[in-house]
Amino acid sequence: MSINLEDLRKENEVLDIFCNLVTIPSPSLKEEKVSAWILDFCAKNGINAKLDNYGNVYIHVPATDSTKEPIMLSSHMDVVGDDSPVEIYLDEEGFIHAKGRTLGADDKVGVACALMLAKELKINSVYPHGGLEITFTRDEETGMSGVEHVEFDKILSKYVLVCDADKLGQLQISGASYTNAKIIVKGLKGGHSGIDIGDETRLNAAKLIAELLAEFPQGVFYKDETGVITSCNLGAIVAGGIQNSVASIVEKGIKTNDYITEIMKKTSTNIINVLGMASYSIRSASVAKEEELKTLMSSIVEKFNHKYEGLAEAIIEFEPHLPPFEKADDDRIENIHTEACKRAGIENDISSFHAGAETHIYCQHKNSKGETFMPMLLGLADVYNMHSASEKVDYKTLLKGYEVIKNTFEEFNK
Repeated sequence: MSINLEDLRKENEVLDIFCNLVTIPSPSLKEEKVSAWILDFCAKNGINAKLDNYGNVYIHVPATDSTKEPIMLSSHMDVVGDDSPVEIYLDEEGFIHAKGRTLGADDKVGVACALMLAKELKINSVYPHGGLEITFTRDEETGMSGVEHVEFDKILSKYVLVCDADKLGQLQISGASYTNAKIIVKGLKGGHSGIDIGDETRLNAAKLIAELLAEFPQGVFYKDETGVITSCNLGAIVAGGIQNSVASIVEKGIKTNDYITEIMKKTSTNIINVLGMASYSIRSASVAKEEELKTLMSSIVEKFNHKYEGLAEAIIEFEPHLPPFEKADDDRIENIHTEACKRAGIENDISSFHAGAETHIYCQHKNSKGETFMPMLLGLADVYNMHSASEKVDYKTLLKGYEVIKNTFEEFNK
């Protein structure tokens, strides 16, 4: 017997809200239509909602007990993709898809669950609570400009649940920074590989950068019981006689999915190269471990320069892009989430994640009381193939995810 999506929507309001949201295209920095829908939903249900100066949505459900703390939920409104129409369907296995494009479950799962909780608290608040704040941000997928423009000093809550993980039951309590490292190796003399090859002072920068990079760590640098904490990954190496080959590709307007092979077709091999460059990504959920890794890489460069003094020179530069989200000593939310999941009949997964999210921005700021935010990343549904045309969400896990967030709010206010 096939499942009818329209019937499911009538039976489950949080699913109906989700379906309404994902059928509104909202690529990064073009979120106006979905924010308008959210404001209209809030107006119809008597929920206090407004736009801030950047177009983020802020919602506040006032406390019914002033002795209790508020808590905030945060999700982003933008999705990967364009502003073309979105047509959704439910397959026989219970997955919701969009035809021929990204679904936008990332992060409209979080938006839907937060809106449903706000409506339920507003209409049927049967227990005393300290209030609920909700922030829906813009532009998370491309630049995080939305969360960077949040009016942090107007927020009452200290605890922030960023509802943006991709698996039901996840609670991610730390996340990695993102730092780029650039390595440059210069040979102080160049030359012709036929004429000058016998001159031992003419060192080849392409060969030297390979030697240097072989000394650098690759992959996991440090991990603990929560997972990978610090890693280092070689992203690209550029060296050698590629100038003429690249110039030819540009001049002829060659389009290909494999530029590396195309470049290698016409590389020059008769040059003693004077320049090599490489790029690395460093990710770390620990400031101390990131500094340890950077110190190690810098010391390797220093030893290289000592070895080849007067013949070649290496330089390493670090460029931070996203600060780390470090694990807090406070385990209140971890305990609450464990109980909330148990009540919902699922087992939670407390871990670290090796990527960046809005958690990383919140933990750098303070609320209206001068308290540093304590964010965590929460999963409210199983989302598969995120950011692709085959993205899908298991609707049953979305219903269970709403149960988890509702239980979490109740446990927080006990």
